[in-house]
Amino acid sequence: VGCADDYIKAVKKRHEGLNPIQKIAGQVIVSLGFSVYCYFSPKVGSSIQIPFTGLEWDLGVFYIPVMTLLVIFIVNSSNLQDGLDGLLSTVTTVSSASWAVICLILLVSARAADSVDTATVGVFAMSMVGACIGFLRFNRYPAKTFMGDTGSMLLGGATVAMALLLRQPLLLLLSFFTPIMSSVSVIMQRYYFKLTHGKRIFLMSPIHHHFEKKGYSETQIVSMYAGITMILSLIAIVSVCAMQ
Repeated sequence: VGCADDYIKAVKKRHEGLNPIQKIAGQVIVSLGFSVYCYFSPKVGSSIQIPFTGLEWDLGVFYIPVMTLLVIFIVNSSNLQDGLDGLLSTVTTVSSASWAVICLILLVSARAADSVDTATVGVFAMSMVGACIGFLRFNRYPAKTFMGDTGSMLLGGATVAMALLLRQPLLLLLSFFTPIMSSVSVIMQRYYFKLTHGKRIFLMSPIHHHFEKKGYSETQIVSMYAGITMILSLIAIVSVCAMQ
């Protein structure tokens, strides 16, 4: 979907790209397809694990619509975070590294047999780390290359895919916290603006632009986001350890 959007913008010279209906329709088709795959997979199914408890929550048939909405939300959250040089690449590098460690923990535990091919997901997570680090050579401030929707949607989709395959979607609240907050800040800003007839919570949304308006440099914001992601990802790793 992101590639189609960028193609229309760059090659067809239509600045608006896909219209909102086309974009969301494409996302629904892909997200629904993946959610259905996970639901019927004997190694994934309709149950998700609850962090720190070792308990599982069986969503039943509601797994499909809930996870479809989750995939769409995470993909668009990732897209919204791609607003500063190196920001999304850095956050995804840290987040993907934590997923690789989580895979390693699952591999040495009895629960590995209950998951989809954990080793493959772990290799994929490290591939994400390597790809993002390589891209950061050209995407860090001042950026020479930009990922566009092709890259930002892919990174969000890949991250939520790993979470679903490992049956750990709730850990996205930790490992992918800053992209999620990008979406939350936009939603808060929009509804507060309507309710108060023109007032704003943030100087600008998504929230990383608020920090820019407050005087922080792009590199400072990227460093802050990386630190937050690292701390929360460590908590996510600890939560998986606690479940074993």
